[in-house]
Amino acid sequence: MSKDFLKGTRDSYDVVVIGSGLAGLTSANILARAGHSVLLLEHHYQLGGMATWFKRAGGHIFDISLHGFPVGMIKSCRKYWTKEIADSIVQLKGIRFENPQFSVRTTFDRDDFTRIIKEKFGIAQETIDRFFDTARGMNFFDDQSKTTRELFEEFFPGRSDVVRMLMEPITYANGSTLDDPAITYGIVFSNFMSKGVFTFEGGTDRLVTLMKAEMERNGVDLRIRSLVEKIEISPDRRATGVVVNGKRIGCRSLISNANLKTTILNLAGPENFDKAFVEEAEAVRLNNSSCQVYIALKPGEHFDDLGDLLFHSEHSGFDAQAMLSRQVSSRTFSFYYPRTRPGSNRSLIVSSTNANYRDWADMSEADYLASKADLCESTINCLEKYIPDVRRKIEHVEASTPRTFEHYTRHLQGASFGTKFEGLKVSRELPQQIAGLYHAGSVGIIMSGWLGAVNYGVIVANDVDKYLTTSGQ
Repeated sequence: MSKDFLKGTRDSYDVVVIGSGLAGLTSANILARAGHSVLLLEHHYQLGGMATWFKRAGGHIFDISLHGFPVGMIKSCRKYWTKEIADSIVQLKGIRFENPQFSVRTTFDRDDFTRIIKEKFGIAQETIDRFFDTARGMNFFDDQSKTTRELFEEFFPGRSDVVRMLMEPITYANGSTLDDPAITYGIVFSNFMSKGVFTFEGGTDRLVTLMKAEMERNGVDLRIRSLVEKIEISPDRRATGVVVNGKRIGCRSLISNANLKTTILNLAGPENFDKAFVEEAEAVRLNNSSCQVYIALKPGEHFDDLGDLLFHSEHSGFDAQAMLSRQVSSRTFSFYYPRTRPGSNRSLIVSSTNANYRDWADMSEADYLASKADLCESTINCLEKYIPDVRRKIEHVEASTPRTFEHYTRHLQGASFGTKFEGLKVSRELPQQIAGLYHAGSVGIIMSGWLGAVNYGVIVANDVDKYLTTSGQ
């Protein structure tokens, strides 16, 4: 007989959370801390969503790329998680750009970027200051018609080199392009420009283990291998429960950390929403996905300090479509030294490339495996430019694609970066359609990434707490 992963669950909870990405985990923790009964349901065998890891024979542990986020993550984790988690967040000081236009190493903060743009690219200090101040002043309520392309043309007309340095890392971070609203660039970029790029020391497995322990202390009922099949909506448009692994569990409110379109169109069902809202949800564009190549060196084999993140490109200029192409010309290398996981003697490298789902979705199995092998081989060829003897040092290599992310996360089209900006409005208006139904996740580009996910989880948890304490349900 198969194991019953729902054994011992209650018939009903104050809150059911679908999905255990960082937004879902944060919402669950805050609401449980506030005294509400919370059930968190995750279809996968481990928590974390896209903030996850996997293990391979030989003791290798791979994070799903090296997650970089702004300094604000420290404050959010200290306030909404634990001091131990916050104290494990450290700065990445070696960010490199290597492409036909320039070679740069930076600490990725405003002072250093200003110095480089002024000295290397010859841009006037006044122009640089106005650009940074403009980006820092952007917010969600600004005009959405101005594109990022227009923003750059205003400050750096004809300077593809400057645009490349300012834009390339953000495109890798959240899939944004020059044709997206300027505010989606400005808000993310200015957050990073505060004090640089940070990551979690000890690996994603340690982070999620600490988060799991904190949720259990606060009373969250955590269930893995629990696939939600349906969100139950009452005739008077209230979220009243879920069907999970064939079992009905009731609730007073529900937070979906699943893909936005999946939540509305599949789990809740379009028949439960206003027609205009459904049309708006259907029109939301999914963001792109990514491919990654995971490379583990043999125990005791290492490489010289190459920095922490390396933005490598062979393309002549910044081109988001070229970055998405299967004919890969641009990669981000994340270098894992033994110091990345204190106590470890392992060195690993993860190569990330943005990708289109459609380029991988319809391949035959034979073509798919061959393309993954080609991706691994071309990545190692590129890596040899920085580590000439890397081939003899490698013990394990494998690749993931948008199909991989679709399988493990159930995101539509393996959308690693959620939705485009219009998804944010739909996400926020969900409870206006169905009382007690909320969404927290990667929407609107701005909410992509660890800090955005945690903070959106906070916003939604506060909304749910208010609903539960004032609705009388």
